[in-house]
Amino acid sequence: MSHRSGFVNILGNPNVGKSTIMNTLVGEKLSIITSKVQTTRHRIMGIVNGDDFQIVYSDTPGILKPKYKLQETMLNTVNIALTDADIILYVTDVTETAGSDNAYIEKIKSAKIPVIVAINKIDLSDQEKLDKIVEFWQDSFPGSPVIPVSALNNFNLDTLLNAILSKLPAGAPFFPKDQLTDKYEKFFVSEIIREKILINYQKEIPYSVETEIESFEETDNLLRIRALIHVTRESQKGIIIGHKGTKLKKIGKEARLDIENFFGKKVFLQLFVKVTKDWRDKSQMLKRFGYR
Repeated sequence: MSHRSGFVNILGNPNVGKSTIMNTLVGEKLSIITSKVQTTRHRIMGIVNGDDFQIVYSDTPGILKPKYKLQETMLNTVNIALTDADIILYVTDVTETAGSDNAYIEKIKSAKIPVIVAINKIDLSDQEKLDKIVEFWQDSFPGSPVIPVSALNNFNLDTLLNAILSKLPAGAPFFPKDQLTDKYEKFFVSEIIREKILINYQKEIPYSVETEIESFEETDNLLRIRALIHVTRESQKGIIIGHKGTKLKKIGKEARLDIENFFGKKVFLQLFVKVTKDWRDKSQMLKRFGYR
């Protein structure tokens, strides 16, 4: 049997479970997950290898209408994912209003790339409602597999994987067989810190924050990390730090424990907060933070 390789780009609206699906399919937590929209800002690759296949998954930001330059770069990431995929894995869920994003559905169809539809969170639905949702997506993407799943409960993801394998084109691996992702270690540290901010703060704070790793020093037994938390206004700096630094210490402790678990060694983490006015609308700052 010939070897098969391909890029499976995961698209869909915010909060439908794209990151959970990719993490489960890859078997590692590569994308951070929270209940807030716009949790995923970057395109993150997760690579799955078998003896005769390599699947390169790409988690992408949710489809949105941009309000500032950061969101423009996020949507551009989604649009690029429409052009370089071998398979598009379109993720929806049972809570979405079917047909609410017809314009982007048509855009996906016009790309002429094989599509697989995953209907997530079926544990929140009943069979009658689910049957109607399946019928809608079968009509929207004629001939494409429509697969109900529950990523949280790891239900029916084997069926989803088999559907992906059935559409994977023949070809040599794109990456070494032992490679898991295209991202560097600093990226995952930055994302872990940002995840804790998303979880622990409300309103506009998580969306006004960017994390930057200033230094990353690794020895056999210890990681020494110094990270900056950028905010857009002075008032946000005070909220992040909290009374006598209590909030920042909480963020630091939670992030440190996750980083230790990720790298399997002790971590010394220092967090500092800096006001970087309007960074979300400054092209130079966005490039510095890895947005293109």
